[in-house]
Amino acid sequence: MEMDTIAAISTPMGEGAIGIVRVSGPDAFNIVNRLYQGKKPLIEVDSHTINYGHLIDPLSSDIIEEVMVSILKAPRTYTKEDMVEINCHGGLISVNKVLQLALNEGARLAEPGEFTKRAFLNGRIDLSQAEGVMDLIRAKTDRAMNVAINQVEGKLSKRVQTLRQALLETVAHVEVNIDYPEYDAEEMTLEVLQEKASYVSSEIDRLLQTAHQGKILREGLSTVIIGRPNVGKSSLLNNLVHENKAIVTDIPGTTRDVIEEYVNVRGVPLRLLDTAGIRQTEDIVERLGVERSRKVVNDAELVLLVLNYNEELTTADEELFQLSEGRDTIIIVNKTDLPEKIDMERIQSLAGSRPIVTTSLLKDEGVDELEEAIRHLFFAGDLETGDMSYVSNSRHIALLTQAKKTIEEALGAVEAGMPIDMVQIDITKAWELLGEVIGESVSESLIDQLFSQFCLGK
Repeated sequence: MEMDTIAAISTPMGEGAIGIVRVSGPDAFNIVNRLYQGKKPLIEVDSHTINYGHLIDPLSSDIIEEVMVSILKAPRTYTKEDMVEINCHGGLISVNKVLQLALNEGARLAEPGEFTKRAFLNGRIDLSQAEGVMDLIRAKTDRAMNVAINQVEGKLSKRVQTLRQALLETVAHVEVNIDYPEYDAEEMTLEVLQEKASYVSSEIDRLLQTAHQGKILREGLSTVIIGRPNVGKSSLLNNLVHENKAIVTDIPGTTRDVIEEYVNVRGVPLRLLDTAGIRQTEDIVERLGVERSRKVVNDAELVLLVLNYNEELTTADEELFQLSEGRDTIIIVNKTDLPEKIDMERIQSLAGSRPIVTTSLLKDEGVDELEEAIRHLFFAGDLETGDMSYVSNSRHIALLTQAKKTIEEALGAVEAGMPIDMVQIDITKAWELLGEVIGESVSESLIDQLFSQFCLGK
């Protein structure tokens, strides 16, 4: 497979101690060698060494940068191609100048995710591992990072490969029966088919059981804070974020719109939305905020319903219980530092099985209990950190679900007495769907779409 030489900045843009420009492809050594001045030419140094020197502008012979250059010879590199990583000073001007020199010497600016795409196309990693690289970059909690690392290392790939092999053996068994019926009884073939297909179906089930938690770890849990005005919603947001993101006053209706923040609560990544207090109002701006609040509740995966310990329960409060019906909800009774006026027995009746937490956000009381309630609601029993073969990617979940459905159709066809060659079609389809998870059978357009979501330089 012929590929040109690409280059890109691999470190975040901005001021920093070090910036890295990465070059990969058949002409990587020659391009950088023409710019480099050091003790030895780069084409003569050993692989996997880092070399001190300077980059020289070929046109003016001026020194552009003091650099440390890593030489990485194929195939033991990230892309399985010859690679050079130029470590320079981490400033906007210096890093861009180094990149421009490489481009002037014949390298092409890499597309988003092209280094990882080459690693996939050159067979160093499969598609699910490549997607794990992006999940690792975007991880917002330690647990999410552990799941991504195990995906990059190929734990999910190995499990999928094992299932594909079981289906492949089944297909081969059926083929032998069809082509050489005198050597293999159909009854025995059906037994093997049912055994293998049932095994694969149950293993896919086990993977899909991790999908809910895995998706939360990857994408964050859409969490909305609701309540009447001035019950402490913005104080709760600030407390969870550990920063004064929302304005807090004693004036009802201070929050006019939805405020969004990401926060890590005991390993659960929350996409936290603080809403305008839900009430009837004549203020046009506040009314728009209330309408938006109602909409985000409909889309939320977790609702934090805040009530005021120092006020009697109102009809508006009871309506909020109905609004959050059918969603994972935690009831928070705030302002316990003030005298009790709310009817706690009525709250318990309205809450049903939904957890209730009492807090005084002003005095930082009850926050630990709230965080534990959130963790327990979604990760009861904890994740098994020893084997993190969790399915977190929506594409993987959809393909595994389709594969399981196809296998179940094959098993149903066997029970219905369908011809074995008809059953084979479903088994082969399931094998192909599992192949799409790891990129064994996937379209070029899908590959381009997936890698376009990566950052430049990765």
